[in-house]
Formats: sequence, C-alpha cells, structure tokens
Amino acid sequence: MPNLIQNRKAHFDYEFLEKIESGIELHGFEVKALRESKGRLDGSYVVTRGGEAYIVNFHISPYQPGNTPKGYDPDRIKKLLLTKKEIAHIAGFEKRKGLTIVPISVYTKKSKIKIELAVAKGKKKFDKRETLKKRDTEREMRRDIKDL
Repeated sequence: MPNLIQNRKAHFDYEFLEKIESGIELHGFEVKALRESKGRLDGSYVVTRGGEAYIVNFHISPYQPGNTPKGYDPDRIKKLLLTKKEIAHIAGFEKRKGLTIVPISVYTKKSKIKIELAVAKGKKKFDKRETLKKRDTEREMRRDIKDL
C-alpha cells in the first residue's frame, strides 16, 4: 500500500478524531497522474450534498499536458465512493461546529486508488507551538542518542 500523496500540513493544523478509507471517482488520465504523484491535497476538504460526498480543492496536475482533454479542470470536484451509511456518518460530523473532514493521503490498495479521510478539529495557535516544541525536543534527543 504505497502512499502516492501525503497531506503533511493537515497533521500540523488539525487534531484527528477518526479516520475513514474511501474510494474516489477519477478519469483514466487522473489515475496515471496520481500514480506519478502529480497531485496536491493541501487546502482540500470533504462536503456532503444530496446523499453523496465530494472532495473539493483536490488538485491533480495533467499527466501529459499535450494529451489532456480540452476543458479539463485540475481542481474539479471529485465524488467519493462511500456507502450510504458512511456518508450519513460523515454528514453528522460535518454538521457539528468546529469539525471538518480532511484528506490525509492518497494511496494504492491492490489496483485501486484509495483516499484516507480524517474527521478533524482545528488546532489553536498554542497547540501548534506545543507540537513544534515536542518535535524539536524529540529531534534533540535523537541527536544525543546518535552521538553516544
């Protein structure tokens, strides 16, 4: 299950409460582009409308710009492949104030492309500072152990 794309900024900006695996509806040339890691997840999020879930602001650059169909929008809204029960579950979280559904990573599972979503709560500024301090102290500890 190799990761194709990671949303590293989401780990810094959000606290994850629950993770969900989903399929995603793509065109063939988008699949090829994702296998080459030509996509960006930063700034993307999930919305539910009319009993279906969609991912917004998920940018997939063209695999071969010359062969991409005319009128292709790299930032088009893409449908997520979830069951009705899972969509209802996600919609419940979306309605709560302060929670959002963000994509964490895109990866392959057998021959399918999957996307990992997380129900997330935004971190406050002081929480982000704590994360940075913790990361720095862990890095220093690893350096000290390595020097021994």
